Amino acid sequence: MDYVPHSNEDREAMLRAIGVAGSEDLFHDIPTDVRHPHLDLPPGMSEPEVIRHLNALGQQNSNVLETPSFLGAGCYNHFIPSIVNALILRGEFLTSYTPYQPELSQGTLQVMYEFQSMVCLLTGMDVANASMYDEATATAEAVLTACSITKRSKVVVPDTFHPTTLEVLETYAEGRELSLVRVPAFTIDDDGSFRDNWDAVSAAIDDDTACVAVQVPNFFGWVHECQDIADTVHAHGAMFVVSADPVALGILTPPGEYGADIVTGEGHSLALPPGFGGPRLGLYATRKKYLRQMPGRVSGMTKDIDGKRGFVMTLQAREQHIRREKATSNICTNEALAALAFTINVSWLGPAGMRKKAELCLAKSHYAAAQIDALPGFSVTAPGPYIKEFVVHCPATVSDVNEHLLAHGVLGGYDLGNLRAELDRHMLVCVTELNTRQDIDRLIGALGEFNT
Repeated sequence: MDYVPHSNEDREAMLRAIGVAGSEDLFHDIPTDVRHPHLDLPPGMSEPEVIRHLNALGQQNSNVLETPSFLGAGCYNHFIPSIVNALILRGEFLTSYTPYQPELSQGTLQVMYEFQSMVCLLTGMDVANASMYDEATATAEAVLTACSITKRSKVVVPDTFHPTTLEVLETYAEGRELSLVRVPAFTIDDDGSFRDNWDAVSAAIDDDTACVAVQVPNFFGWVHECQDIADTVHAHGAMFVVSADPVALGILTPPGEYGADIVTGEGHSLALPPGFGGPRLGLYATRKKYLRQMPGRVSGMTKDIDGKRGFVMTLQAREQHIRREKATSNICTNEALAALAFTINVSWLGPAGMRKKAELCLAKSHYAAAQIDALPGFSVTAPGPYIKEFVVHCPATVSDVNEHLLAHGVLGGYDLGNLRAELDRHMLVCVTELNTRQDIDRLIGALGEFNT
């Protein structure tokens, strides 16, 4: 059914109001040859021909199923059991749209409740929402919440945070006129070694600070000791925001136990395989006293008049449900299907499985690091304990090293030279439970054959 909301008379009136003669004038900044390009399309193909063509194109790519990958930097190749897809593809759950009506099914509401409960258990917090877009937006929302609660505008963030999250924070800060202070939290010695400068974060905190946001483990893989900084933050009346990797929380102390006020994180590692840009899954948890400042929505458990257990939509601070000026966030939906995948995987693993997954990452990454550090020209630089990622100083540019590795059938690590020129010989290597001993030995063998 076609529906055009404006009549010809409406459009002409609007064009007259803005002072243009016709709709074409609205696009005068775009060259006409670009506006209406000639498309040299090949003849149409049948469906089997299209499938063969696309498969041929796809086979030109390297993929993590056939090629050992040591690439992480925020998007990780963890094992997702078959039960996850088997359940999320059921008709009761599979939808491209997020169900949010109060009358939606009890099953969907219970999934949200279970997801929230698991996030609280992992983070050590009181309440969690039903998920957000990704870690970056969840952290930005946490910072906005902290500024709103403290009625301050200074946000302190170490430069060991994920660079993409820092860019999102800067965008949010500009729009809300916040002062984002990026603290240099490390230095690089002449030999390429990282030196921790964590004390600079505490030194940047004062009575104007609304919050300090840190990442555990940080973008470079190492884990900071956060108790002291949490105490300093609270001594100045500020709030402590921690972005934590949920896989690492299988063996790390939950942020709630060392004083975090808001915990965020990226949940895709426990829900979805790595992909180009998404989907992702933002985690957000906080203290009970901040429940009403929390963005997103909350499913709660209750009993009906017959005493039977039921689930209800308890809280949602969406613009759609309250006055726009009263909304705490412009996050209007969540990644419900991704949250379901997370819930199934975490419940399948259980506490013992979560710990085992993290321990496998720990053991394999340290085995790989020790082997790499023993190679001539390569050195591992990690100023703190790490779980699955560590920085390697290479004898040549990382792009040259990665090209050599790819020729040997290995996907190398992230080129930190993309961030800062002085890091052009630094590679961020990621080892997960999916990297076998043979994969790691293949990486070591290829690096050992690298000639500068």
